[in-house]
Amino acid sequence: MKKYLLVLFVVLISCNSNSKKEETDTATTTYFLIRHAEKDRTDASNKDPNLNPEGLERAEKWAKYFQNIDLDAVYSTNYNRTQQTAKPTADSKKLAIINYNPSNMYDSIFQKNTSGKTTLVVGHSNTTPAFVNKILDQKKYKDIDDNDNSSLFIITINKNGKTSKIEKVN
Repeated sequence: MKKYLLVLFVVLISCNSNSKKEETDTATTTYFLIRHAEKDRTDASNKDPNLNPEGLERAEKWAKYFQNIDLDAVYSTNYNRTQQTAKPTADSKKLAIINYNPSNMYDSIFQKNTSGKTTLVVGHSNTTPAFVNKILDQKKYKDIDDNDNSSLFIITINKNGKTSKIEKVN
């Protein structure tokens, strides 16, 4: 009897680990990457400006855009304009904003923490396309024009590979 129980236990453990492997293999990871909303440009010497009124309005519009999307995490660089862009969406999802260093994008820790999840990343005109390129492992996208605050990069990673697209969200 003990032999049968041991065999049954081993079979159950084996089946369970195989199903977890299949879940991991079929899990889809989705990244939404945006540039911060319109910033206050009244003081050119200010390296960390806040959003201007149009930017605050756009940040709220981003929250509405993501309203029906189940986000697991919101990442942002540690600048006023990116934090202020991310805040309405993060608040609406009851998520804390996770800071990331734009010079250390898509590292193994980020990949592990976001694998199989849906993640919003808020960056800058140069870091957002660089982040996308890093995820795709190719130089597909150029820097965003300094007046473009409406581009949304969407990357999907699943067992079939990686896909990307850009949408304009006004």
